[in-house]
Amino acid sequence: MHNKKITIVGVPMDLGADRRGVDMGPSAIRYASLKEKLTGLGYDVKDNGNLSVPTPESYDVGSSQLKYLREIAQVSEELAVTLDNVIQKGRFPLVLGGDHSIAIGTIAGVAKHYKRLGVIWFDAHGDLNTADTSPSGNIHGMPLAASLGMGHPDLVNIGGFSPKICPENVVVIGARDLDEGERVLIREQGIKVFTMHDIDRLGMGAVMEEALRIVNDGTDGVHLSLDLDGLDPHDAPGVGTPVVGGITYREGHLAMEMLAAADVLTSAEFVEVNPILDHGNRTAKAAVALIGSVFGEKVL
Repeated sequence: MHNKKITIVGVPMDLGADRRGVDMGPSAIRYASLKEKLTGLGYDVKDNGNLSVPTPESYDVGSSQLKYLREIAQVSEELAVTLDNVIQKGRFPLVLGGDHSIAIGTIAGVAKHYKRLGVIWFDAHGDLNTADTSPSGNIHGMPLAASLGMGHPDLVNIGGFSPKICPENVVVIGARDLDEGERVLIREQGIKVFTMHDIDRLGMGAVMEEALRIVNDGTDGVHLSLDLDGLDPHDAPGVGTPVVGGITYREGHLAMEMLAAADVLTSAEFVEVNPILDHGNRTAKAAVALIGSVFGEKVL
């Protein structure tokens, strides 16, 4: 990684999901020795602590199709400003979730600095719903759609502009649980999605080679958004929406190692670690191990 200065930002968001506990994800990842891992790899690491996030018990859920819309939009705006400032200082933003709705603010802040941002989205899900297609109304299933300019204006226009990214610069890896509305949108927008079927057939190496080609084609930056439920629940049990048959621990490391070798990342976020559902902080430890790989850790 050419930028040796990393700023960590925690976003203990759990308003975007129905299951509590993911708000403790940033603390769990830190407790798994994140800073020690990165400093050991030679990085200058600054931890900005956590943004303030409202607790669900203190607020009304609002619309059942866009739960906690106002509160999530407010935190997203603050996160976008925070990351804008981090990048202005010449530092690499590493964001810790929290549920995946935080990606709305992350991408908004990062995209201010890149005219054409590529995105690699590791996830069991598409996160391409809107209020019209979502079966649950949970906003953690909408951040990729919102970043592409689709959905409620309060989410789409975070940071004062839209869209943040273009569909041809996005790659989803590890998908195995897509809603019907997401399937339609994927086909209509031409978004490249590597399902687990593709990973099984082609192998993670070939998938990553093609993913890197896509996100580097005409772009000036690449963002990694990694949901720990992209991994198989055997390796990452502490997530709110586990789906069996996911990316193995070793496949995950290979993907991160190939990202490190390509040296293209300009920002990253790791989300959906839920310590309440975990066993011995295994999922947070997996997150830190993957972070180590993406920042250049090697066996030899």
